[in-house]
Amino acid sequence: MEKRIVIKVGSNVLTRSDGKLDVTRMSALVDQVAWLRKNGMEVILVSSGAVACGRRELTVDHALGHTLDSVEQRQLFSAVGQVKLVGLYYDLFREYGIHVGQVLTMKENFEPGEQYSNQRACMAVMLENGVLPIVNENDTVSVTELMFTDNDELSGLIAQMMAADTLILLSNIDGIYTSHPDDPDAKLIEKVLPGQDLSQFIQPEKSAFGRGGMHSKYTTASKLQQAGIRVIIANGERDNILPDLMERPALTPHTEFKATL
Repeated sequence: MEKRIVIKVGSNVLTRSDGKLDVTRMSALVDQVAWLRKNGMEVILVSSGAVACGRRELTVDHALGHTLDSVEQRQLFSAVGQVKLVGLYYDLFREYGIHVGQVLTMKENFEPGEQYSNQRACMAVMLENGVLPIVNENDTVSVTELMFTDNDELSGLIAQMMAADTLILLSNIDGIYTSHPDDPDAKLIEKVLPGQDLSQFIQPEKSAFGRGGMHSKYTTASKLQQAGIRVIIANGERDNILPDLMERPALTPHTEFKATL
């Protein structure tokens, strides 16, 4: 059986400093995913970026004659941006002859029952037929109390649903540090063994453009580690990070939650 990998790409990886989508980095990540597939790995991509993509298309202050609240903005940007985002992925993966399929989901779809089974069956048949699933939350219909905490949580649920071997969480830093990464004395924690508690090193702060942060990544990684799934937190802004993690992980800075001793 092929190795099955879920890759979550966060908003801070896919966006520039001004909050707009970084198409150059997106293209580089597509190149790397194509390499993984060529080397016999099944990949499910959980991608943020729809809101950033929509914001790039629309400027609320100039394009609209009225003010939108935060939920309305998210719905609008997501509805417009999801089309653009998947269109970009379609064009980029087509260069490698890779077919992509969109999976928009909600938290209720992960409750036991028909919706859970249908979603799992849909992604399974996509993988069986060489189609790359691109997953995101359906922000156009999700409301605050029913939303995922962030796409870290979503990717963890997808990894469990699809019995993945590994979940890779791409952030804009190399992993979990013993103190703030800007601290010159901070050290990267490279290996996390089952049962090892790192909560003292985690600050519950959110990322600049997403809803998550290192706290959500740690929570997701700890849950999946207990379920026997390896989790890697790595820097998606590094060149060739995905192939390097698979080929020479000892030389690539990252934090790995080992699933077994």
